[in-house]
Amino acid sequence: MDRPVRRLTASRFRTPHAPALALALVAGGFAAWAGQDWYGAAHDDRAAYAVQRDEALAAGEQAVQNLNTLDHRDLDQGLDLWEASTTGELHEQLSSGRADFAERVREAQTVSTARVLSGAVTELDDRAGRARVLVALRVTVETSDGTRTDKDSRMLGELTRTDGRWKLSALGQAPVGGAPAG
Repeated sequence: MDRPVRRLTASRFRTPHAPALALALVAGGFAAWAGQDWYGAAHDDRAAYAVQRDEALAAGEQAVQNLNTLDHRDLDQGLDLWEASTTGELHEQLSSGRADFAERVREAQTVSTARVLSGAVTELDDRAGRARVLVALRVTVETSDGTRTDKDSRMLGELTRTDGRWKLSALGQAPVGGAPAG
């Protein structure tokens, strides 16, 4: 007896596992791409630079706030905080003039409280450990008779990294307003 000849078609060679195999290949390719992308981002110098910028900004804002906050009733703690927030020539100036300044604040019996409104890093040299910040703040001064005065100001600070921490090495008022027309 002759058997009928079956024709072989492409559908007979397809297996039910083909879609799963294709999906696994696509998933593997995506995982390889995502892993390579993650590795590149994790080892990107820009990410490390951004971390240093954020650390410098946070330290600069805090130090500027510290140097604009002082209570005559707890003067030693406030002046200790000033010294802990600074380094270099600024630190030496604060340390050497501490006694005279403390006497003036005790006589005036004032309490000054600063609040940072905004801040920005204007320069950062991570390798040299130097940065500059611009900080806008509101300082409230209360006198012994209860009078309160608010003053907004912008401060320019220079930071130096010492022992792995950013500290103020210079501080001054930022100019307000634009350049004169000429």
